[in-house]
Amino acid sequence: MFQRKSMFQRLQFLALPAALGVMTLSPLSAAPADSDDTVTFKMVVSAAGKACLPDATGTVTITPGVQAEIMDVSVQGLAPETEFEFFIIQVPKAPFGVAWYQGSIVTDKKGRGRQQFVGRFSIETFSTAQGSAPAPVVFSIGTSFPDANTNPVFQPVHSYHLGLWFSSPEAAQAANCSPAITPFSGEHTAGLQILNTSNFPDDHGPLRDVASATSKK
Repeated sequence: MFQRKSMFQRLQFLALPAALGVMTLSPLSAAPADSDDTVTFKMVVSAAGKACLPDATGTVTITPGVQAEIMDVSVQGLAPETEFEFFIIQVPKAPFGVAWYQGSIVTDKKGRGRQQFVGRFSIETFSTAQGSAPAPVVFSIGTSFPDANTNPVFQPVHSYHLGLWFSSPEAAQAANCSPAITPFSGEHTAGLQILNTSNFPDDHGPLRDVASATSKK
């Protein structure tokens, strides 16, 4: 299911959103660890997405680094010139579990998009809340999913799956998809999930098989 790539094939630049331009990768934050550890896997169309965009698919390549990984995400078969929201999630389908917003991917006129992210995308990817504390309430007006004013306590939970959502229910509806509202955008007013990694087991998402430099020590 995974494919290895040589170092020659690695991308050496981080494509940030257009407003930030393009910058070279920091050798300290994302220096490649070992070319043999680079892996590639697929994302598949979600159950809801099959009804409107059955040919949607994604390809993800992760290059392990010393202090962070480089994740390259390419998608196709999506709605053209549309913004989508990319998340790291605990399980690929509802109820999704612990999740966090990684960034956006915008498609071109042919429904193709590509973005790179730098972070911890490996067997060490996890979240934890060792205590409860007040949380800022920023987006609460006009959303079905208002901010919580405090966090629940939980032990380390690994999140090894990926998901992609329409940035808004209006964008989904324009693509003849369901206009369901979900919290998976910066203001918690996203559309339905269109791609995920449900081609992997719930407890063994693809990030679990990516070795980080520190996990080898």
